[in-house]
Amino acid sequence: MVALLTLLGCAGERPTSLGVVDGRLGTCPDSPNCVSSFETRDSHQIAPLEASIAQVRVQLLAIPGAQIIREQDQYLYAEFTTPLMGFVDDVEFLEQEGRTHVRSASRLGKSDLGVNRKRIESLRQALMGASAP
Repeated sequence: MVALLTLLGCAGERPTSLGVVDGRLGTCPDSPNCVSSFETRDSHQIAPLEASIAQVRVQLLAIPGAQIIREQDQYLYAEFTTPLMGFVDDVEFLEQEGRTHVRSASRLGKSDLGVNRKRIESLRQALMGASAP
């Protein structure tokens, strides 16, 4: 079964709803596999990153499984692929007023076991370490 899933891949289709609308990243679905700094629901809310989009980009390039798909103006879209099963998460960044908003969501499934939140918090820690003297 694992071999079959590996052959078929677990990437799913790239969402067409990504991007910036009215100065904001999209909302999270009701499923618990998404976090966003624009969300007001506690289950999905995460703080923006205190960094520029350029600083975020540098850190992203150092993360295994991360691939930058699109960059324009103050927006960056990346995909994160897990090594074993090939699950893909879509992660967006939008710089506004000296900080970078984020939305990280799994493409498939309902629960991500907290992976999206952990990824953003790890990125936050890496950015804090990079800016330390």
